[in-house]
Amino acid sequence: MNSAKPEPTLPHPVPRVIAMANQKGGVGKTTTTINIGACLAEQGYRVLIVDLDPQGNASTGLGLNTREMETSVYDVLLHDTPMEDCLVPTAVRNLFVAPSNLDLAGAEIELVPAMGRETRLKKAIESVLDQFDYVLIDCPPSLGLLTVNGLTAAREVIVPIQCQYYALEGLGQLLRNVDLVSQNLNPNLAVSTIICTMFDTRTKLSADVVSEVREHFGDKVCQTVIPHTVRLAEAPSHGKPITTFDSNSAGAKAYRAVALEVSGGAPQRIG
Repeated sequence: MNSAKPEPTLPHPVPRVIAMANQKGGVGKTTTTINIGACLAEQGYRVLIVDLDPQGNASTGLGLNTREMETSVYDVLLHDTPMEDCLVPTAVRNLFVAPSNLDLAGAEIELVPAMGRETRLKKAIESVLDQFDYVLIDCPPSLGLLTVNGLTAAREVIVPIQCQYYALEGLGQLLRNVDLVSQNLNPNLAVSTIICTMFDTRTKLSADVVSEVREHFGDKVCQTVIPHTVRLAEAPSHGKPITTFDSNSAGAKAYRAVALEVSGGAPQRIG
């Protein structure tokens, strides 16, 4: 396996470790993780995506064959394999993945009796943190031990919310869990950003949802919304982020704008 270290690029004094989380499935969480990661790498930052979802969609969406991986996040969490041995470069310069596979599905149960079960991912990430500017953790759509590991390892949480009916469903429980992790395991954890995804310009519903989310969460909500497009849906099947699959598409432009907002650049309103 090629586990070459990323080359130093732009300086970033404090590496940002971000959990991408929403217990509701189908909200574009993995798509957002992949594409924000690719856009940050495009800006010149060194980025690691940690695929914490047993489905492994963040890994396959970046062109990896998870069945051929010699090591995965499962080995890191359960067998104390160094995170360094799990890093896989992608076709996008500066973008690396710590891949997942179906073995991770059993980790929820196997972690129960493990010593320091909630902090295993945190310790693994800390061992490679000096190599990266951003670490994005793609959490599974559940609130079990894998997600707790992701929240304990992170310093902030980004929540993608789809611009559809019941958008806020389950979000209250996620926020309560973020508070619980903050109180008991990770006092610096907080929700930093909410991203509205799957925005359909043809419907009033999408605009109403965005308005409702902004009313609830104010400045935490990105100015840029992510459009619902066929090209965004197609990109993962080709193992590419939207920025390389269709660089000039509306989806690519939107994710570049979101990445600028996340990194503190000047936002561009799209949608």
